Amino acid sequence: MIGLLFILTVSFLLLKALRIPFSVLGIKPNTSRLKNFLVGLIASALICAVAYILLIELRDYQVNLNKDYTIPDFLYGCWWIFRSVLWEELLFRGALLVLAIKYLGKHNACILSSFIFGIYHWFSYDVFGSLVPMLYTFTVTGIGGLMFAYAFAETRSIYLPIALHFGCNLLTISIFSEGPLGEQLLVVTGGKPMGYLYFPFLFNEILILPVFTFFYLKYLRKHTKPEMNFNSYSSK
Repeated sequence: MIGLLFILTVSFLLLKALRIPFSVLGIKPNTSRLKNFLVGLIASALICAVAYILLIELRDYQVNLNKDYTIPDFLYGCWWIFRSVLWEELLFRGALLVLAIKYLGKHNACILSSFIFGIYHWFSYDVFGSLVPMLYTFTVTGIGGLMFAYAFAETRSIYLPIALHFGCNLLTISIFSEGPLGEQLLVVTGGKPMGYLYFPFLFNEILILPVFTFFYLKYLRKHTKPEMNFNSYSSK
């Protein structure tokens, strides 16, 4: 919680020093932002769930319900995941991305943000120094970071990137127990070697949700009016 308050404070002071209103982050809720949050959360959770279910079926995994898992465990997991997602979004898609858009233009800023996001996960996932895990981590998180960055840049709000990020992490960590919280709702064991299934699963994992996000943002550009004009803060 202290980390979130620190990022918010630094973001506020940084934007204020450059005479950019804090509202540029799109934090204040409204109908459009809440709708984007709901759509992003449901879409990311469903796409992630389908990917895991297909993998379980194709590899003959054994899936067992964790009988020791409780509602308080789930609520704690949700809060832990949401807090980590919010921290990352405020850091990588907050004030720093606004400034990058201002000085580098939208596309260059989003690419830079995704590049840094991928490198950051080398250290948060503790894979630095191992080539294959580094390449895999950079590819998956970098593409995810690019999606989150464009979601922020196009909607002028942090709601959609938070929802996309949170939905994926919630299913991965709290439902399928793939993460730092250990065994959660479902415990997956056994299964055949990944083999040729690795590439279709990787394709689904890193491309399906970004493709959905691309078309959703295209729909928003066509059917909704921008809430805020980024041109006031962007040089390109």
